[in-house]
Amino acid sequence: MGKRDGYYIELDEIAENMLRGANFLGCGHNGIVYLLEDNKVIKIFRNKYVCKNEYDILKKTSKSKYFPEVYFHGDYYIVRSYISGERLDYYIKQNGLNKEIAVNIIQLIKEFKKLGFTKLDIRCKDLYLDDDFSIKVIDPKNNYSKNCDYPRHLMKGLSKLGVLDNFLEIVKKEYSEDYGKWNFKIRRYLRRGIK
Repeated sequence: MGKRDGYYIELDEIAENMLRGANFLGCGHNGIVYLLEDNKVIKIFRNKYVCKNEYDILKKTSKSKYFPEVYFHGDYYIVRSYISGERLDYYIKQNGLNKEIAVNIIQLIKEFKKLGFTKLDIRCKDLYLDDDFSIKVIDPKNNYSKNCDYPRHLMKGLSKLGVLDNFLEIVKKEYSEDYGKWNFKIRRYLRRGIK
């Protein structure tokens, strides 16, 4: 959907009514997002199985402070709370990576473990940073169906932003139990392009 190629999805009357007063926020590979009243968004998916997968993840993470609240869904849409703030990668490009952000990223990965995720990874573009440096996930994908035991894509993104060494230094000081594995695996991945 990045190309914004046209497609048609027949939505139910509830979704159609919500869209009448909605404002377009953006589109990604899997869906289009509109801002609704009452600080909610509706995300419309082109594939109902992707919609169900994301809905299931958001329901399982409903007690976590890192994820949006889900209100309801249809076959091709989810209505959830709006996540404000700035995309993590955009923020780091402008301001760099500070210790508080790095610690919050590490805490997020630890939360993934507590939630029973088999994929302990997320892309920088799917994380939003608030004014207090708290982090929210906007687009969880395949966290219970794929396997990755370290934040590979996240660290690859930090590498592209030029802050990976800084991040790993904070991991080493604050969370040394994860440093050895994360450092080894990301260096190998970046060098060879393998897991």
